Amino acid sequence: MRPCSRSIGTFVCRVLLHNGAVSDQEDLLGAIVAAGVRDARVLEAVRAVPRADFVPPDLAWRAYEDKPLPIPRGQVTTQPSLVAKMVEALGLEGSGRVLEVGAGHGWQTALLARLCGSVWAVERFADVAEAARENLASFGVTNAEVVEGDGTDGLPEHAPYDAILVAAAFPSVPLPLGEQLAPRGRLVQPVGPGGAEEVVLFEKGPRGLGRVRVVAGASFVRLYGEHAFPEE
Repeated sequence: MRPCSRSIGTFVCRVLLHNGAVSDQEDLLGAIVAAGVRDARVLEAVRAVPRADFVPPDLAWRAYEDKPLPIPRGQVTTQPSLVAKMVEALGLEGSGRVLEVGAGHGWQTALLARLCGSVWAVERFADVAEAARENLASFGVTNAEVVEGDGTDGLPEHAPYDAILVAAAFPSVPLPLGEQLAPRGRLVQPVGPGGAEEVVLFEKGPRGLGRVRVVAGASFVRLYGEHAFPEE
């Protein structure tokens, strides 16, 4: 099977699956709708940002499966329908500032960039961060910056953030992230030990972060850093 090229992916890459069916961005969009995502702006962002441009080239033929895909350093991309649920829960309104903890190869970053004023993404691994930067630049995203560093520290120099999305699991929200969230801001994070989590939406009120609802059950890699699990 011939992988899709990135140039084809930009124009909604079509790929043949093992059963002979054709899959593309519209099929992925259908899976996301079937998973319960209803926000029209989120769905339009998914339609506009081809996932094939944000996965390793040898896996581009699998880009439109609603499944996680492996990337370097033992990491995986988040399942697209779960990405969409997490982004939808943030309730983004087209402006404002978003902090993303864990950029992966940049697809989630690109979705966020279409839904807010600016995105600051922190990625733990230098090579993964560079891949995200290259993918975002190739796709023409100009309102997102990817920084290598410890995401549990946040980025206080750009705070406060109207929304924060954390793409790795820890049993509680790292203190700096709660501090950097603006009043009435929303934060979504997988809460658990890594491997079996509840993705939880929090909102910042007068007394600090309050748990609003469970967005989904999921399995995420662990969140490592000064304010999360210690580095292995």
